[in-house]
Amino acid sequence: MKPVFTPERRPLDIIPVGRVAIDFNPTDYNRPLSESEHFNKYLGGSPANIAVGMARLGRKVGFLGKISDDSFGDFVEGFFRKEQIDVSHITRCTHGENLGLTFTEILSPEKSSILMYREGVADLMLHPDDVDEAYIASARSLLISGTALCASPTREAALKALCYARRNVVTVIFDADYRAYTWKNKDEISIYTSLVAERSDLILGSREEFDLMERLLGLDGSDGASAKHWLGKGAQIVVVKHGKQGSTAYTADGSYAIKPFPVAALKGFGGGDGYASAFLHGLMQGKPIIEALEMGSASAAMLIASHACSRDMPTEEALTAFIKEEKEKYGELVARA
Repeated sequence: MKPVFTPERRPLDIIPVGRVAIDFNPTDYNRPLSESEHFNKYLGGSPANIAVGMARLGRKVGFLGKISDDSFGDFVEGFFRKEQIDVSHITRCTHGENLGLTFTEILSPEKSSILMYREGVADLMLHPDDVDEAYIASARSLLISGTALCASPTREAALKALCYARRNVVTVIFDADYRAYTWKNKDEISIYTSLVAERSDLILGSREEFDLMERLLGLDGSDGASAKHWLGKGAQIVVVKHGKQGSTAYTADGSYAIKPFPVAALKGFGGGDGYASAFLHGLMQGKPIIEALEMGSASAAMLIASHACSRDMPTEEALTAFIKEEKEKYGELVARA
């Protein structure tokens, strides 16, 4: 299989597009959100979390998005700057739109939920005029999140960025990142997510997300059928995630399965963003797919065992130490399916 990412040097390794939010995670564990009184504030949103995760791992990261013109917008921009993420193409809203708010619930390590406020939010105000071809061309890869496709004008902005990426030989990563909020119906989800997926080099999604994406395509709902379809459309890697059952990456050369590393989980969310950032980092390092998957699985385990998402993304050193410790404890093939 040829390398997914161009080896040539460009100023940036990746530009995620889309959602930036504010997470409020409760410090009142094992009780419903209605009874939670104390919260910690974090930067959130899947593309933003992935950006932080890859920056922590030493990658050169940019971002294309819209934020509120207020104190929360200052918080986001300041957090990105501290992580050395380029903010030159993060712009402020001019009509009073606010950042989306996410309140999480930690009922138990096995049961968590998320309540999002997504009406008229800043990240959905990204306009096609905000997309600069030279900026997209300065990166090795572009990551489009599914939530960027759920409403206009951010939908058109994401599609414009996709066109520029294809024209400038920039690897396109599609992270399905399904959230029920804002989408009007399931047909709309299938139309726009499949449109981006068929022009992507690497696709990441849960089984549920692939089912929604393929709703109008007549596939049988199996991982094998999904992989065959998207590889046939030009994707080089298709990753189907099954939560606690692990995940599998499919390529033209075969499939590679990974299991979660065993940890004492604190929460049931945030692992996917750690998984994506470490997996993509491993591929950019030129590691074999199974090793990159192992890195993704390790980062996911570390994230579900911690309170935050963005704040607790691991460094390269921490990730390597975690994998070494887990293998010493459980055996060399602890995460290999």
